[in-house]
Amino acid sequence: MSPTHLAVAHYRTLDSQVHTLRQHLRGTGILTRRFARKIGLSNLGELMGLLHDLGKYGIAFQTYLMSALGIRDPDLDADDSPRANKVRGGVDHSTAGAQWIWKLLSSSGNPELTFAGQWMALCIASHHSGLIDCLTPDGVDRFSERMRKADADTHLEEAWSKADADVRQRIERLAQSPALKIEILQLIHRIQGVGTPGKDGFLARRMRLGLAARFAFSCLIAGDRIDTAHFSDPAGVRWRQGGPYHHWPKLVDRLERHLAAFPCRSPIDSIRQSISTACFEAAARPAGIYTLSVPTGGGKTLASLRFALHHAATHRRDRIIYVTPFTSIIEQNAEVVRQVLETDGQVRHGRRIVLEHHSNLGAERQTYADKLLHEDWDAPVVFTTMVQFLEALFGTGTRGVRRLHQLANAVLVFDEIQTLPIRCVHLFNHAINFLVQEGGSTVVLCTATQPLLHRVDEKKGALALAFQAELMPDADGLFGSLRRVQVCDLRRDGGWDNSAIAGLAVEAVETQGNCLVIVNTKRAARDLFQHLAARRGKEGVFHLSTDMCPAHRRQVLRNVKERLRRGLQVACVSTQLIEAGVDVDFRVVVRFLAGLDSIAQAAGRCNRNGRPEPGLVYIVNPAEENLAMLPDVAEGRIHAGAILDRFRLDPARYNHDCLGRQAMAEYYEHYFFQRQHDMDYPLPRAAFYGASLLELLSDQKGACETYQRQQQRAYPHELRQAFQTAAREFRSIDTQTDSVIVPYAEEGKALVLDFFAQFERHHMGPRDPAVAAMLMRQAQGYTVNVYPHILRRLKERSALTLLGGSSLYCLNVDFYDADFGLAIEAVNSREVFIWDNL
Repeated sequence: MSPTHLAVAHYRTLDSQVHTLRQHLRGTGILTRRFARKIGLSNLGELMGLLHDLGKYGIAFQTYLMSALGIRDPDLDADDSPRANKVRGGVDHSTAGAQWIWKLLSSSGNPELTFAGQWMALCIASHHSGLIDCLTPDGVDRFSERMRKADADTHLEEAWSKADADVRQRIERLAQSPALKIEILQLIHRIQGVGTPGKDGFLARRMRLGLAARFAFSCLIAGDRIDTAHFSDPAGVRWRQGGPYHHWPKLVDRLERHLAAFPCRSPIDSIRQSISTACFEAAARPAGIYTLSVPTGGGKTLASLRFALHHAATHRRDRIIYVTPFTSIIEQNAEVVRQVLETDGQVRHGRRIVLEHHSNLGAERQTYADKLLHEDWDAPVVFTTMVQFLEALFGTGTRGVRRLHQLANAVLVFDEIQTLPIRCVHLFNHAINFLVQEGGSTVVLCTATQPLLHRVDEKKGALALAFQAELMPDADGLFGSLRRVQVCDLRRDGGWDNSAIAGLAVEAVETQGNCLVIVNTKRAARDLFQHLAARRGKEGVFHLSTDMCPAHRRQVLRNVKERLRRGLQVACVSTQLIEAGVDVDFRVVVRFLAGLDSIAQAAGRCNRNGRPEPGLVYIVNPAEENLAMLPDVAEGRIHAGAILDRFRLDPARYNHDCLGRQAMAEYYEHYFFQRQHDMDYPLPRAAFYGASLLELLSDQKGACETYQRQQQRAYPHELRQAFQTAAREFRSIDTQTDSVIVPYAEEGKALVLDFFAQFERHHMGPRDPAVAAMLMRQAQGYTVNVYPHILRRLKERSALTLLGGSSLYCLNVDFYDADFGLAIEAVNSREVFIWDNL
């Protein structure tokens, strides 16, 4: 292509600047090489980056790009909305590069190079759709179909002939380099050394190969999107830190000075110091998978941070990532860590030391205008949810997976690991083993109730714990030292109705000063709150549930803590969101019967600071409770009830502690291991021929047999996973939700108005992307996630307004209750706001 007719990758309408294809391919190649180096695939990474948009050299794409200026984005992901796909057009620019490398390396006669060719071709062909199926569950070879796509559709020959000479030369040099063969050969040999044939070997190796392919795909996606973003928004470059980070000693010093200032006034303070010291001493251990088994109230947050910071400094890790089950824990723990590590003047150009990433607000339906919402986990310390972690590893599309490469060469701390969904156990175990053994990361599993992930079925995938994995030298003794409550099993025949439970709570408040009631459902929380408010009035009576936005919950918790500090009477009703890591200290806790691990977590909100007199934990069984949508809770109730029954008959069997380590181990034997048939993520038998999601992502035995029966030969390719099908079926939570921005308090109302100023109706994007990105970060505190049937009912009642040119909903103010949060029916006297007429 002549200098006067440069091939263009992107066009910036703001100032009529072009991003040449040569610049984009080289830039993406450099970034992808850096990211892929973490698992020893730097040459493969650069080669993918150089080839990924080769098809854009074709006249068809260049013509399309010019015709689409100001109308559509040529890189719009194929998994966006149907309308977006229709607008995008049909110029395939991702297959050409995949075909080029596949044709070259598959004809080499070398198995390792052929595998490298499939690996790169798969990633390149998939970079706008998410990884495609190599072999579908019903035995169709989708990979070969894509590689055989006609030149008239892929424009490979034309694109290659028009490619810049230096780009072609670099591609050929890398593709023929002995270093490429060595990289892939070393990775295969490492993975082949995993497991024992006949136990976990074959499945684990296939799973590990698939994870390595997804990791490489993450590197390509991140490189492509970041290079594009740097062109589209040059000012945004200053916001990226780009890791790795080299100021660990400074952060270590801040933490140590903070810890040194802690007074030691009570026995529990002394115990917390010993836990912190044990974590400090363990930080020099090599990379591996460790457990931190500490009872609630033991100071896990700062103790695990001490281990993580010292370990990161010693072993030169890129970042620390905290993974938690609930946003409420993120908000609390991130604030604790931020106060320690982010001193005045440390945040410049948005470059935070501590980054919170709660969710992809509206990510399921993002348009091109919404790409600014992406987060790259680009900070020294990141707090995110288990949902986001699992989506990065197994989710659909390209949005979550771009963060996967950030999980390598990191310290990963999982808080309250016992909340891991049962069906994800084997997938999680394989992913953690891969990140540690191939990605060089270190993992710490924190909880008072370890779920024994290393003891599950080895054939399907068990955690490979490090030697001397427990960070606490005397975990059993520690649990005895931190026993601060008396558990009272108040279950009775026929169960308790809510009026009786409210009476129990009122008596506790009047005699002990405060009481926390933890229930299993949001309906129960509302009903009990109303019973308590009817008896005592609303003064000192509080409600917490996920129908309330995070800012609302934070305010309620502040009010609760302030009253507790002042010694005023408090009655609080909450769903289980308060159990995991929320720092409150009640004298009495009433817990609806649930899993023994949940009851133990509830007990951690009682006498948290170790008063001499023990706190009281009452276990009650509600007379009426609908747990149809909470099967894990229903199952946990059964097995916890059995333990409590045996404890009544023989307390000595459990060392006179129904929540102790002996009781918890027996609970997991019954609850956890008896559900092992659910741990490989079962799929509907009729649709998937009895396969699990674990099988789709590993050996695909059934699909390979079907292929061989139909084609009369074995499946010819090394990678045979049904990536796209598995991703489509994967759900990190039982039911997907939609995010709704709510006008809670004056700040929330102002935020909604600011959103409408940015996203006008009939406008394709925000007026100012930087301002919109800031608003999106703020909106995480004013968002409620709703199930599809709730969203439908809100729409029917005209309770939602769609932000113009986006896919985000705002809740009308009269559908947000000051006590309960989001409501299905209008609850407020009608207030008129500007968005009513938009």
